[in-house]
Amino acid sequence: MEFHANEGKSVTIEAMGKTWARHAITTHFVQVGESYIDLMEKYVKPWYQEGDILSMSEKVIAICQKRVVTEEELKPGFWARLLSRFVHQTSAGPGMGLPIKMQFAINVCGLPKILWAAFRAAIDKLRGIHGTFYRIAGIEVSGLDGFYGEDIPEYEHMGVRVPENPAGVCDEIFEKTGIVSMIVDANDLDVAMLGHCSQLTQSDEELLDLIRDNPAGQDRQLTPFILIRPMADEDQGSAE
Repeated sequence: MEFHANEGKSVTIEAMGKTWARHAITTHFVQVGESYIDLMEKYVKPWYQEGDILSMSEKVIAICQKRVVTEEELKPGFWARLLSRFVHQTSAGPGMGLPIKMQFAINVCGLPKILWAAFRAAIDKLRGIHGTFYRIAGIEVSGLDGFYGEDIPEYEHMGVRVPENPAGVCDEIFEKTGIVSMIVDANDLDVAMLGHCSQLTQSDEELLDLIRDNPAGQDRQLTPFILIRPMADEDQGSAE
């Protein structure tokens, strides 16, 4: 079977001293509450072979876990509207520049912590240091996706939280399907490891090198699963 890459991405990548091939597996648009085990059986098992590593988008796992929040649950107040005005928007999206996302941060962390994070971020920005707000607020805040329909219209009125117990999810997937996997939070600016199954002994940095170019894409590619396979020497010239 021929491996496929999303537009603008490469099938192959150099990591850990060898060449790896990545296949972007296309799925349907996964709905809230679907079974990630069923998704493994339907979309991944036909491709998977021993030695492969599966990289999974955190959003697809969170959606299966019903880790979502809706507009009706979040009503931006004064502080959310005020603080969101000072957030720098990147190419990855508006982030906390949306009042509804800032309100989520306040609800999760409490107003004092978010005010402190905003103050420290403003000071560090003058020193050329970025990312302070999210480092202080934590993964629940930095990992919130959605409430932004330009790339994925279905997420315009819904926020997707980080998955619960990602390493445990990966271990469950291995126990039930034999698939070795990791869950990552990736965009075109950065990649972060959320968890991986215990069968993977490489460091987080080594594993993230396999997807440092975000092969799953950032728009509506519907490729939440990236199958990663070490290439034999004789195969390295045949990948496209």
